[in-house]
Amino acid sequence: MKARWGGLALVGLALVGCGHGFGPGADDLPGYAREAGVPRVKSERDLPELPLERYEFSGGDHKRMERARAHLVRQCMRSFGFADFPLHPGRGPQMSEKLIATAVSVSPYGILDLGQARRWGYGFDPERAAAWNEKAEPKGRVPTQREYEVLHGFGTEDGGEKVVRGREVPDGGCAAEGARRLMEGVGDQERLWGYVSGRTQKIDKAVARDERVRRAFRDWSRCVMGRGFKEYESPVAAFRDKAWSAGRKDGDVPPSRRELGTAVADVECKKKLNTAGVWWVVSDEKQRADVRDNKAGYAAVREDRDRVRATVREVLGEK
Repeated sequence: MKARWGGLALVGLALVGCGHGFGPGADDLPGYAREAGVPRVKSERDLPELPLERYEFSGGDHKRMERARAHLVRQCMRSFGFADFPLHPGRGPQMSEKLIATAVSVSPYGILDLGQARRWGYGFDPERAAAWNEKAEPKGRVPTQREYEVLHGFGTEDGGEKVVRGREVPDGGCAAEGARRLMEGVGDQERLWGYVSGRTQKIDKAVARDERVRRAFRDWSRCVMGRGFKEYESPVAAFRDKAWSAGRKDGDVPPSRRELGTAVADVECKKKLNTAGVWWVVSDEKQRADVRDNKAGYAAVREDRDRVRATVREVLGEK
């Protein structure tokens, strides 16, 4: 399941869930939350795939694409005489002012982990973020000035094309050339990267307007208020409350007691009412209908995605 909380277009849409079976306590759910076909959500592990995910690149795909791109870039650099160019070049001083990547893994449906809510509220574990940054930092040597110029396609001082070993450096350098090679054969790159996300935004708006979802969020809101916290129209609104970021810099200020309490109430009310399961059923229904109504568009995206996957396999020597 892709993390796309920031892309949800309407206030209510971020809750989702699903599980496989009801288990203890199912009889305590509202009737609409335990109708046939409504899955029970207790954790992110319960989240099944939604239809549109079948047309997107997975997290594993992105990792493999980056590996393939790195091989293509190194191949290009070697063709210009840089035989020992590293597969994962380090960043030079001009780029490494402590890169801070916020490694927050939040599902499209908000937090479902009660332990996370109790300790970090709507924030993130700074130790986990630091470990992620350390792992993501390239381990190879920093490119030399000459390598850097070819890598990024810097021209000559008079503005002309840079020529190395009798050949012009490709537009954008070997870095851009590697990315272009990865996309060879793709019919429409804009469609490949934007079609599904565009359809998702439209579907999300329709889901948020659906009375089943609106009812589920009303009940969730009353549940949170009943525990002594602010009224929110949806879990998305609770997650985005500006009070959580006030005075917090780089995520290093501990969450307030109110944030912790709200986050805990948020998660507990979701589970008590199976809010995520209701959202998922509506989303699944509308995504399936959209795929049926736009077969040609989705088929074209899948075809281009599969071309990229085939290129990746070839570059990595898997066929």
